[in-house]
Amino acid sequence: MSITINLLGPPRIVRDSGDAYKFRSRKSWGLLANLILSEHPPARSQLASLLFADADDPVRALRWGLTEIRRALGEDGSVDGDPLVLWLSADAVVDVKAVTKDAWTSAVGLPGLGADLLEGMSIRGTASFETWLLSQQRRLAAASEAILHEAALASMSRGAFDTAIGYAVRAATMSPLDENHQALLIRLYQMTGDHDAAAKQFAAFRKTLDAELGVAPGAAVQSAMRETRYAQDEAADDATTIEAIVEAGTAAVSAGAVEAGVQSLWTAARLADRAGATLLRISARLALAETLIHALGGVDEEGLAALYEADEIAVAKDLPQAVAQARAELGYVDFLRGRYDRAERWLTDALTFASGSPSVEAKALTYLGTVESDRANYRRATGLLEQAVKLSGTAGEPRRQAFGLSMLGRINLFRGALDVAAEQLDASIKLAQHDHWLAFLPWPQALQGEVQLARADPAGASALLQQAFARACRLGDPCWEGISARGLALVAAAAGETSQAFTLLSDAHARANRLADPYVWLDGYILDAQCQLGREHGHPDTPAWVETLRTLASRTGMKELILRSLLHGAALGNQGDATAAAIIAVEIEDSR
Repeated sequence: MSITINLLGPPRIVRDSGDAYKFRSRKSWGLLANLILSEHPPARSQLASLLFADADDPVRALRWGLTEIRRALGEDGSVDGDPLVLWLSADAVVDVKAVTKDAWTSAVGLPGLGADLLEGMSIRGTASFETWLLSQQRRLAAASEAILHEAALASMSRGAFDTAIGYAVRAATMSPLDENHQALLIRLYQMTGDHDAAAKQFAAFRKTLDAELGVAPGAAVQSAMRETRYAQDEAADDATTIEAIVEAGTAAVSAGAVEAGVQSLWTAARLADRAGATLLRISARLALAETLIHALGGVDEEGLAALYEADEIAVAKDLPQAVAQARAELGYVDFLRGRYDRAERWLTDALTFASGSPSVEAKALTYLGTVESDRANYRRATGLLEQAVKLSGTAGEPRRQAFGLSMLGRINLFRGALDVAAEQLDASIKLAQHDHWLAFLPWPQALQGEVQLARADPAGASALLQQAFARACRLGDPCWEGISARGLALVAAAAGETSQAFTLLSDAHARANRLADPYVWLDGYILDAQCQLGREHGHPDTPAWVETLRTLASRTGMKELILRSLLHGAALGNQGDATAAAIIAVEIEDSR
């Protein structure tokens, strides 16, 4: 007999027989949720103070709660030890685990998908427990959105458009200001020929954006409104001609004619479909996706559509290398968007399918290491990135090596190992220069500037950051502009130019977020600097910045930035933040 634990929406524990177990105490639900969602087994003392501090005997109250959980789990689970280890049977179904770790096909039918964690349940705990609960609710809401978005894209790639629209509507309803949700829904309406619905959705989104943010829809939504790629005007041709169109499209993109290149690649994909040329159907879509995702146009969503189609074809035709290529890129997009659980799943799949291909393995390991770095799992990130750098050398890919070394340098900057960080960032810069990858240089240069600032060398830092910022602006890369502008703000603050520092940080935030697909971690990194400077100088917007940082970090699971938001909140006098910060600090320290 298996057990199902639903924590999304009104919580329930149900067995195959249909019998539902009812806890006598709401705090038992809070205790079970904490045990399931904790990355590491929590200490008994920690849980006693988190949930039962108001009891006459907190430890005894904890024991009572654990007894109730054991009774509910029966033979399907156990909880014991100190720290407390929760074990569940292999066939146990836990909705909060499914929504973060399982395939969308397993998670999309969950009854509580999109509902709050422990919805409608008021649990009287400490302020730090309420802080933890709100953080987890935000994270699981974001996970539900990601599942719905993924389900819509996958259904679209299979031609199940009505089903896809249903999922896309739910995702857009959960987060109505998310441009990618809107772009997907509008694209689906266009693809099914319901142009009136697409126009109405666009108009409603434009009105909402103007009212809430004072901005217009960006490139992703504009591109979706122009969706015409299933027009039937091309004639099928031979493989040689289709290959030539793919090459022409790729060359056009390299020459800067991105729009013309994209149209050529979509044409090649359509022609390959009609010719039944499986490998060309996949290669055209992979080339198209890489163009859309890595070009600076903010149209990653259209690239995702191509990737899902490539993956669907490759799986159907049992082509593991192509599956690996598609899933590595899918993981990259979810990494940029801060959907780290989904990124980890895609990238782990890519490694499984890429066996024997050092190039694809190196790509997947590089992105997976960066995911772990963003989540502050530094020890694991270092191991993955070191392996990726080595494999990149074996595969003869100096650009991948440069990227991996820059991320290793970032980790050691955060660890305070400044000499090691400087060495790795210098190696990254030299590799990029040697391979003429000038479009990448601002990233390691900006990080090297932060290393120099940490070494109390503001002049050296300023020189590096000014150069990085100038290059980034010439390239028009929002991410590189944002990271270098943030560094320049810190240089200004160190020089006592506080007003200029605030101006530069505001500018960094605007630059980093001007397209629909920013690097979400960088947004949080800039916000953290705003919070720190705001605290030091009593800026009136500091509480709002802290709350924005906490929301972003909680939704994505960026533990270092969650910790920073709690430390800022504690400094502002927010009740419970100091205790919650101490708990997360231990988790991060354990993974350094």
